[in-house]
Amino acid sequence: MRTIGLLGGMSFESTLPYYRIVNETVRARLGGLHSAKIAMVSVDFHVVERMQAAGDWTGAGALLADAARAVESAGADFLVLCTNTMHKVAPAIERAVAIPLLHIADPTADAIASAGLHTVALLGTRFTMEQDFYRERLCAHGIETVIPDDAGREWMHRVIYDELCRGIVHDASRTRLHTLIDALAARGAQGVVLGCTEIAMLIDANGARVPIFDTARLHAEAAALHAFDHAPLPRRHADVETAKDG
Repeated sequence: MRTIGLLGGMSFESTLPYYRIVNETVRARLGGLHSAKIAMVSVDFHVVERMQAAGDWTGAGALLADAARAVESAGADFLVLCTNTMHKVAPAIERAVAIPLLHIADPTADAIASAGLHTVALLGTRFTMEQDFYRERLCAHGIETVIPDDAGREWMHRVIYDELCRGIVHDASRTRLHTLIDALAARGAQGVVLGCTEIAMLIDANGARVPIFDTARLHAEAAALHAFDHAPLPRRHADVETAKDG
């Protein structure tokens, strides 16, 4: 079994289910008292969030690159970044280590394609919803995205940082989220990507009118299965960029 490298803490509220889901998936496959081989580093999200707010993505990339090197040094065979937003700096992380990165958008895209869908709503932080790094990754898999209007994006961003990352779940926020999903479905979204690993805390998938794609669960399950599969991960983004430059 490969050793899974978890880079977490962004926030720890979503890193907790990663650890649980990875181990549950391994136990379901092997039975008995089996669990996953994991090397984990968890960063201080306060520092990361301050860099996000300041637009210091170079500094955030350097911080997570250092953390990724620590995960690699601990014996990890591949890397799992337990967050959606910070995949914005995935190229900087990949350049810092020799082990491959299992990108969160790839198992998400696989699940969307397996469901036969091609247009989904993307919820997350403003960075994830508005910038290109995540939407383009899905687009490369043939999946188009729609996002909430400005008021919806502002509300979603605030709820993530002011409530969910602090472990706070309000019924009023849950109700508004389902209303937002209904509006996005009316605009053509065939499903909804929870493009922030904390949003699953707030949603009742059984009550949604369209399929819900929980990126944290999909990512964690994919990591556990990849620990058994010794086929190489897809080509790293940093390698692709190097090839383009050449």
